[in-house]
Amino acid sequence: MPPRARQRKSGLPPASWMLTFSDLMTLLLTFFVLLLSMSTMDRSYLTRVTIFTSDVSLMTVRAGGRIPTKMQVVIELLENPREAIRKQQRIKDLLFPDDIMPSQVDRAMLEENLQILARDEGVALVLSDKLLFAMGEAKLKDSALPILERIAYVLAFMTAPVNVAGHSDMVGGRSDGNYAISANRAMEVLQFLQEYGLDNRRLSVSAFGPDQPLLEGNGPAVWNKNRRVEILVKTTPNIGGYS
Repeated sequence: MPPRARQRKSGLPPASWMLTFSDLMTLLLTFFVLLLSMSTMDRSYLTRVTIFTSDVSLMTVRAGGRIPTKMQVVIELLENPREAIRKQQRIKDLLFPDDIMPSQVDRAMLEENLQILARDEGVALVLSDKLLFAMGEAKLKDSALPILERIAYVLAFMTAPVNVAGHSDMVGGRSDGNYAISANRAMEVLQFLQEYGLDNRRLSVSAFGPDQPLLEGNGPAVWNKNRRVEILVKTTPNIGGYS
């Protein structure tokens, strides 16, 4: 059978393959335009999506009652200030296992610059500025992010209010600069917790400048301890303080 006769027998017009080919090209063009639009998507939108996804994941875990065992132990300790102070080393070990520690922070540095203290309203995680900020700066260091992320992770399983308080040293006295840096640092940590997905209604912020030192006196050792941010978990709002 001649070629033209075979073509007619198939029921296809001579140029019908061009219609299929053009449809395919249109679909490919649409696909590549979609890829291009996703690659140039606004970064802030992607950040919000990431935070939202993380928060949904945490809500799913909480709703299912599947709190990791280690985090459950930490929560129980934070809800009991006497036990938290007595077992603060256990809290540190559970919150900050070696495999999540940033390379810039070794175990000795963490032990020296993280304290767990009882306050009138609950338990405070006290982080010196050496862990969080460069000298005189109010922007979180990269090495501070995994540390704060672990704290935010356990707070996400709780419902207690959280206060973030900034403190400065006494160098320069009660100057505007000391109050300003304590406020800016507290706000930086607060913003991190917000971006992690903690409910804004749980969060508050304070700035005390040099008014509430951990240690009295002068010298670098004293100043290093007094420059700090305290993350207060208000688990016991109606009881007095503990020693």
